[in-house]
Amino acid sequence: MMQKRWILVGFDVCIVPAALLLANFFRSDGTDVGAAIWENGSIAIALMVFAAMVSLFLGLPRIRLNGFETNGVHLAFAYAVMVAGVGASLNSLVDHALPWSAFVNFGLILFIGIVGSRVLLRFVLMTILSRRHPRTAVLIYGAGRTGIQLANALRHDAFLVPVGFVDDNPALHRVFVSGLPVWAPIELPRVVAEKRVSKVLLAMPSLSAVKRSRIHHQLVPLGVDVQALPSFAQLTGEEALPSKLAPVSPADFLQRKSFQSDMTLARSTFRDRTVMVTGAGGSIGSELCRQLLALAPKRLVMMESSELALYSIDLELRGLFPDVELVPVLGSVTDEALCRSVMSREGVHILLHAAAYKHVPLVETNPIAGLRNNVLGTKALADAARDSGVERFILVSSDKAVRPTNVMGASKRLSELIIQDMATRPGPLFSMVRFGNVLGSSGSVIPLFQDQIANGGPVTLTHEAVTRYFMTIDEAARLLLISSALTTGGDVFVLDMGKPVAIIDLARQMIEAAGYTVRDAAHPDGDIEITVTGLRPGEKMHEELLIGEGRVTTEHPKITRARESSLSEIEVATFLRDLREAVDDNDTAAARAVLARWVEGAMADGSQRQA
Repeated sequence: MMQKRWILVGFDVCIVPAALLLANFFRSDGTDVGAAIWENGSIAIALMVFAAMVSLFLGLPRIRLNGFETNGVHLAFAYAVMVAGVGASLNSLVDHALPWSAFVNFGLILFIGIVGSRVLLRFVLMTILSRRHPRTAVLIYGAGRTGIQLANALRHDAFLVPVGFVDDNPALHRVFVSGLPVWAPIELPRVVAEKRVSKVLLAMPSLSAVKRSRIHHQLVPLGVDVQALPSFAQLTGEEALPSKLAPVSPADFLQRKSFQSDMTLARSTFRDRTVMVTGAGGSIGSELCRQLLALAPKRLVMMESSELALYSIDLELRGLFPDVELVPVLGSVTDEALCRSVMSREGVHILLHAAAYKHVPLVETNPIAGLRNNVLGTKALADAARDSGVERFILVSSDKAVRPTNVMGASKRLSELIIQDMATRPGPLFSMVRFGNVLGSSGSVIPLFQDQIANGGPVTLTHEAVTRYFMTIDEAARLLLISSALTTGGDVFVLDMGKPVAIIDLARQMIEAAGYTVRDAAHPDGDIEITVTGLRPGEKMHEELLIGEGRVTTEHPKITRARESSLSEIEVATFLRDLREAVDDNDTAAARAVLARWVEGAMADGSQRQA
């Protein structure tokens, strides 16, 4: 950095004699300005020394080359005036005094030289960078103030280069804005091909979500990456420009106000501890791992039965947190010997149990596999945790465990009953956290609807009256970690999911946001139809979060404790014995009979009731 500054100071000093010679060349009265100054060498040297001092005083060498246009131009003008003024004063001291007009030329040339040298150096620097890392050509959709500001900022970016604007306003077509051409949207296919554009940046933060999504839908077939500028205020923040360009998020369709939680309590609980997460490669498990590492644990043990999922999350986290010890464990929670060995070897303090088969239709048609993994796996893991000295055990549960009408929900309820029973005896602080659907998780309705809309429909709905609770993965993971810190043993934590969302309203909103209209009896000319397919096996109309009569508040406004009854130790042992026999014999009827006997809402024949 210092080397670059002294090079710039050298440029500023060397421009002084060059400016004197050019000023002499442009004079027409025959007076030699250069000779007038250079006849006295000490004066010339003094002028160059003064120029160096002025350059350093004004801070010209400290101004970045890619930011010289604004403040730098003003300082360059001040530099030229000051040096020219001193030159004129020195000239008056010699015998060959010259008129002041000679130094007007001198100051003007000096100013042009200072600015021009920066422009030249910046051009050379950008040329070198572009050869090493070719800049990506981008189009800016929107030639308003935000678009102009974005274009000016991108001119100095080492990786992106704006090639023009796209705007719906006909008055701007075929004109230049901020030195870049403005094209009509209809010209996009030609412009993208000719300019080799790979990104289109939507610079219209005030545009409605529906119109923004319609533009996004029109651009995707061109093979370009479409990104939206969240807001002008964010653009002028502290973070780097490319991080401000966020892809249009499907979570916006729910119009749910997200919230941030203070993680101080969770940080004090997990810091310098060894934490184990089962199902670490799944949607919830992987997000738990990401957020846990931000809480500075001593070691993170990641257990996952899917080799690909474990490899992916391990590779991701090692790149993000190279200083944290990660222990990937490939295996199933049903393997009690493996679980006990891992916990003892790694000295696990806190265990977050997120491993489960959770897709309702799949578990409904494969009940034995679902019950073995979800119920017997939870029991094996809990026993291993108790025997290995684990301090806290948190079960990640589901709203589908409340009066379930499907095997998956019933398996989660049995898991809850096991944890409630374990909490009554000495050992870890056993607790559970219950919440609803998570946006972005595998099997979520959002990506399903997106795929159906992208294929032209129809959007399939199981019932017009179906409602669901929704929460983002980030929110769910944060509250789950805070709940882990709040537990005193035997807690049934319930997360505040807000109001349930009507899935048909969600489907309509997503269709309109994609730039289409809904085709129904009232609008036969619409684009995409919503079809009702009927409730799937085991599916409920409305999900619930509570089994008991109420809940008790906690220190966190979004977390409550549910008041719920539990089974005795003998009753839990009885259903576990009967379930093991049914699973070992692969007897689906016997397994369903266990569910019907011990789980409120479960049907022995696999039928469903509407709740």
